[in-house]
Amino acid sequence: AIQFVPYGREHDNPPVTGEPNWDSDATRQLAVDACFSCHSNETEWPWYSNVAPFSWLLQQDVDTGREALNFSEWDREQDEAEDAPETIEDGEMPPLRYELANPDARLNEGEKQRLIRGLTRSLGVEDGDGSEDDDNSGPG
Repeated sequence: AIQFVPYGREHDNPPVTGEPNWDSDATRQLAVDACFSCHSNETEWPWYSNVAPFSWLLQQDVDTGREALNFSEWDREQDEAEDAPETIEDGEMPPLRYELANPDARLNEGEKQRLIRGLTRSLGVEDGDGSEDDDNSGPG
C-alpha cells in the first residue's frame, strides 16, 4: 500500500545555472563522487528511488541537500557553502547511509583532505585563523 504514496518520485533535475569556480578538475570530480547526488541538480536516481519507503528517504535527502548547498545553482546565495569543508572534516558529510549505498562516495583520508582543501579554495572559505587557505607553493 505504501507504494501508492506519491511523495518520493519527483526525480527532477532542474537545469544547472552555475557552478563554483573550481580550483581543479580533481576537486570537482571528488565533489561529484561524494556530494553531487544530493547537492546538485545532477542527481543520478538509482532504481530504489522508485521503491517506498527508500524513495521517501532519498527524496528528502536530495531536497534538503539542494536547499542547504547546491553546486548547480551557483548564481544564487549558498548560505552553507562556507561550512562545507568543516562539515566534511567533522565527518558529518557524506552521511554513512549514503556511503553504504554509493561506493564512490567513500573517500579515503587523502581524498577527503584533498576535497577539503579544494573546496576551501574553490568556495573562497577562510581557514580557522582568518586567512584563506593556500598551498604555500610560491615565494613569499
